[in-house]
Amino acid sequence: MNTYVFSADENPTSAGAPYLPRLVLARRLVYAVTGLFIGAMTTFPNALTNVNVGTISGSLGLYVAQASWLPALFFAMNASSNLTLVKARAQFGIPVVTQGLLALYALAAAVQLVWPCFATAVAARIANGIETGALVSLTVYYFLMVFPGKLRPLAPLFGVSMTQFGTPLARLVPVELLSTDHGRGMHCIELAVPLTILAATLAVPLPPSNRVRAFELRDLLSIALFVPGIVLGCEVLGLGRVMWWSDTPLLGKMLMSSVVLIGAGCMLEASRERPLIQLRWLSTFNIARFVGIAILMRLALAEQTFGSVGLLSASGLNNDQMHILFACVALSMLAGIVAAALTVRESALPYQVLVAALCIAVAAMLDGNSNNLTRPEQLYLSQSLIGFGTTLFIGPAIVYGLLQMLRKGSDHFITLVVVFSITQNIGAVAGSAFMGTYQTERLHVHSNDLAEQLVLTNPQVAARISAGALTTSPIVQDPAIQAAEGVSLLGQATTREATVLAFNDVFGFLAGLAGGTAALVALSILYRRWRPATRPLEAPT
Repeated sequence: MNTYVFSADENPTSAGAPYLPRLVLARRLVYAVTGLFIGAMTTFPNALTNVNVGTISGSLGLYVAQASWLPALFFAMNASSNLTLVKARAQFGIPVVTQGLLALYALAAAVQLVWPCFATAVAARIANGIETGALVSLTVYYFLMVFPGKLRPLAPLFGVSMTQFGTPLARLVPVELLSTDHGRGMHCIELAVPLTILAATLAVPLPPSNRVRAFELRDLLSIALFVPGIVLGCEVLGLGRVMWWSDTPLLGKMLMSSVVLIGAGCMLEASRERPLIQLRWLSTFNIARFVGIAILMRLALAEQTFGSVGLLSASGLNNDQMHILFACVALSMLAGIVAAALTVRESALPYQVLVAALCIAVAAMLDGNSNNLTRPEQLYLSQSLIGFGTTLFIGPAIVYGLLQMLRKGSDHFITLVVVFSITQNIGAVAGSAFMGTYQTERLHVHSNDLAEQLVLTNPQVAARISAGALTTSPIVQDPAIQAAEGVSLLGQATTREATVLAFNDVFGFLAGLAGGTAALVALSILYRRWRPATRPLEAPT
């Protein structure tokens, strides 16, 4: 590329983006394979952490509350990283930023491998969160090399959608491999991922980009206010369910600090001539509607990340019993990308979001009939629907945001990237936090209801206790202890049943949430069709 002379129509789409040269088919395929690999691996290390929090806490000697800091730190740094990364790429170039962050993450992962402890795990999650923010954009840039001319809107669709594969891929990794030598297997994988991606970027480099002076002094002050504010907010969401909202004064102090810092950052941005975040644009109806629907959809997607997995985990299953289930999820995600790519156009975007919301609503309704015998086989259809809906929504959502941004100007690009990242990351943390809280509350209600029915004068209760006592007779000879064990076994069965009923309540709530989101999108479509023709048309949702 060093001797290639770029023509005017090959200029970058924005400062910091790569040039767009005409490439032969073979070269485009190389970029496509590289983009697919980087996209699939972008969120994979953090997904390994999320789906194995119990393993991590045990191998590092941590309480679950301490281990819960780790995923929240990742989401916080990922949500806030683009405040800095967009301008960093414009000023220092894509290779310096992305490869530097990959090297930093690899170093943190290597230190964690050699010296596993809470401090090194925190450092790894922070580095991973920042690096992931860079890799999402990098994946989009690689797909920009794949799709020429009018097909370029497919680049963000494919790029952002591929980053959703981290969780299903992480669920496919055998538990034995991760737990080898007290968790070193997982740490080795976490080190291998950034090194492999770094090798891929060096082997298949992007074309150069224009570098400009991008940072202003007041940018750094805004970043210094927004980043810790977002981190504190995410930690409150991540820890609230574990430490419990009303029992931990520290959570209130963290939340208050978060509100003060973010509020101060907004006041600073509102007074700037060239703000980092375009607050006025965010207050417009179209963008406010976009943000609202994006958050609602991400909350509804907790049906899979918290609901179905939580239900199966409560039944004693681990990742090894869910391999086929998440293989189906991954395949359905691919189908969602294909469907979105084949139907993507501006007028079709609201219909894609509508179908995605309906897929989630139907899946939650199907799972709402679960019982204590439900296993992955009964969830293949529902979870495949959610996988399909995830990628059918996420790609068109970023395309819609880009269309809105292009109508306002490239100076709104940072705002779009930051807002989209925040809605997806904080929405993911909030979904698990709120649904986990709701499930805990419903568990207490159902446990109390079932306990009220367990009276010894009930012949069925007495027979169940006797049967439980009988199972312990080969081991326990004392009749009194046998009876006590029978009562204990009945209590465990009651708790399992209450847990399933609580998850069914969660599924019902999420079905209503997704259905309500679909109704909002449908009303938006009808409003746009039926409003007076004299009014200027707005961009679709």
